[in-house]
Amino acid sequence: MRNLTILCILICSLVNRSFSQGSKAKLKASFKQRVITSNLKDPWEIIYGPDGYLWITESKAYSVSRINIADGKKTEILNLNSEKNFGDKPWPQGGLMGMALHPQLLSGKPFVYLAFVNKFIQSEPNYGGNFFQTKIVRYTWNPKRGMLYDPIVISDSIPGSNDHNGGRLIIARADGRDYLFYSVGDMGAGQFDNGGRANHAQDIRYYEGKILRFNAEPDQDQDSVKKWIPGSNPFENAVWSLGHRNPQGLASAIINGSSKLYSSEHGPYSDDEINLIEKGANYGHPFIIGYRDGNYDGLAASVSDHDSLPGKWNTTYPLIESEAKNAKRIGSSYRDPLKAFNPNHSKFLNELFNATITKANKPDWPSEAPSSLAIYTFDAIPGWKNSLLIPTLKGGKLLRMKLDNDGRKLSGKEEEYFNSDNRYRDIAISPDGKTIYLITDQSAETSGPTKEDPQGSSQKGAVIEFTYDGM
Repeated sequence: MRNLTILCILICSLVNRSFSQGSKAKLKASFKQRVITSNLKDPWEIIYGPDGYLWITESKAYSVSRINIADGKKTEILNLNSEKNFGDKPWPQGGLMGMALHPQLLSGKPFVYLAFVNKFIQSEPNYGGNFFQTKIVRYTWNPKRGMLYDPIVISDSIPGSNDHNGGRLIIARADGRDYLFYSVGDMGAGQFDNGGRANHAQDIRYYEGKILRFNAEPDQDQDSVKKWIPGSNPFENAVWSLGHRNPQGLASAIINGSSKLYSSEHGPYSDDEINLIEKGANYGHPFIIGYRDGNYDGLAASVSDHDSLPGKWNTTYPLIESEAKNAKRIGSSYRDPLKAFNPNHSKFLNELFNATITKANKPDWPSEAPSSLAIYTFDAIPGWKNSLLIPTLKGGKLLRMKLDNDGRKLSGKEEEYFNSDNRYRDIAISPDGKTIYLITDQSAETSGPTKEDPQGSSQKGAVIEFTYDGM
């Protein structure tokens, strides 16, 4: 009897300890999934509109539509095919890209902002790159007629390329006003087919490799260009920050009483980045890749396999002698990323660069390829408030990364959701915070040495709904 009692005590102790450990284990949120529609022509932007519809841009169709969430019915509200002037020239990266809705869309300011590549300029010899023009245009929404009309050009001097166009457009509030931010990549200048193109990410005279800031409404300046450029910008043009490679994600939110702006950016062979964007700040590209940790010392930001080009790595990118010295040279304006994904070791990168140049094999490398960004500011999902949500292309997942109380650092470990072989392009969140919407690429086009056989999407050109289903 005594032995039986001891056995019961041991069993109860083990059960209680197991329950206690299980109750302390962190539980992940679960979701129900529904495909709302599919076969869209490479959707680029998705926004949950104040009218209860999903607003979509299709980059290859040059079309803007509203989608009924209940039945997936799509209604086109603007067709911009007459605005693109490419002919049989190379296709730019993206096409019709970013879209932003004015916060007062249905209450007195019915403005919709669009960014799209509208014109091919030229192709330069010796891998000098394909040059395009990108512009940002404000339209007016007419809900009764169900259409966008009255285009007003905000800027038509933004460069374009067949690589690294950036392309994300958002409205963020600062100092009591709404501003329009647009992310521009470095045009792929220095790598692959743009290996001979000059990189201007560090030059404030050029819009390449920058985050730009415009007025959401024109000011009193009589000049047609200057009236859209805030007088409080740091460089007397639209440049807000510099030193970016390919920022395809922008998101903003009020955190602890202060407006914060973040970007997600594609790295070259490692070091995809999450950055806190600040006025006049320099994020290092092409002199610092990811953290200033020295993994790119002796390398360039990327590489080209065209041996007719100059330099050890056949590129116009500058050779990085020391990331730490470059950061010191930039000075107090330099910012390390909040997060650099997969900061691969220099030995691995050297071998990968050599394999690319010699074409000894088809190189591959670990990366996430973050395509967009959102900030979850709701209470609906426990533990998620003030988290960054990051859709990925190469990784085929949604990453959740918690911010600290001030929104200036990341806190805790990242979580992965919705793993698949989809190329997730953009994200929207319902007003109650219970539902997440992701769009997927239809095609599987990418740049670089893996472009011959890139990962495709199993749900092509789709809008996928993920509804919170508990912990």
